Amino acid sequence: MDGYPFSLFRTAKDTRTRHRVKFAVMDRLEQAAINVPGVEVRVIERCASTNAVLMAERSGHPVLLAAEEQTAGRGQRGRRWRSARGAGATFSILRRMRCAPQLLAGLSLAVGVAAARALRSLGAGEVTLKWPNDLLAGGSNAGAKLGGILIETRVQGREIWAVVGIGINCRPVRALGARLRRSVSALDELLQPAPARNAVIGAVAREVLAALEAYEHSGLPAFSEAWRALHAHEGRRLRVRLADGRTVSGIAAGIAPSGALRLRTRTGTREVASGRIIGKRGAGSRRKAFAEGSRAAKRSARAAT
Repeated sequence: MDGYPFSLFRTAKDTRTRHRVKFAVMDRLEQAAINVPGVEVRVIERCASTNAVLMAERSGHPVLLAAEEQTAGRGQRGRRWRSARGAGATFSILRRMRCAPQLLAGLSLAVGVAAARALRSLGAGEVTLKWPNDLLAGGSNAGAKLGGILIETRVQGREIWAVVGIGINCRPVRALGARLRRSVSALDELLQPAPARNAVIGAVAREVLAALEAYEHSGLPAFSEAWRALHAHEGRRLRVRLADGRTVSGIAAGIAPSGALRLRTRTGTREVASGRIIGKRGAGSRRKAFAEGSRAAKRSARAAT
């Protein structure tokens, strides 16, 4: 599942579960411990999907909904996933957006920059991004999936609501990588001691809300430089499978104002609006990329304020 969050599974006592979480390290989500000024914060034990719950609401103020467990989350291209109780920071933010609907196409990339910035501020200083919506670990776990983003929008007349769904692996879940057939990571493996999940949700949500406000005024171009510096595959040759099944190869060269991935091919620059990266080669200097990512993220943060 290369789309939204990480696909974790249920409790250790659930007979349907093959991936188990050690509850000894579980910290409970608490409404009062999630510090996001100006936002209504809710915490629930279990739901099908936090995105689905908030998509059904209409609110004049921002709402954050976090769940200990999700049983029918939706990922990229309609994929389904479960979140393991106590293993991750899974939450959604509902916010009314004051911009044209067509400008929201690249919103997930701006949110990715904000989420990466927040995780770096918590100590995970080498977190990077994968187009279009993945958070990747750095260091010895470089390239492993750490989390993901799914954004859904609802337009009614002149009113636009965006629901930003975010999932971050906080605790390792046994055999998850084998099930997903890709490497995965968790904050517990990157930071010791790892931050509490409440702190993770609060830090990421605050950055995301600031990014949403900046996006309303300036759109994706305000985040393009930071995104490119944080992109794990920038300057590398990528092979991308398009929505119609065809593949295209080229050198990753940033993003278009629409959020499309730009690839330098033999016939010129091509913009890929929808697809999945299925191959890569030609790594550059990761240390340099991480340093550039930190500087660009700081510049973007100053611009947003």
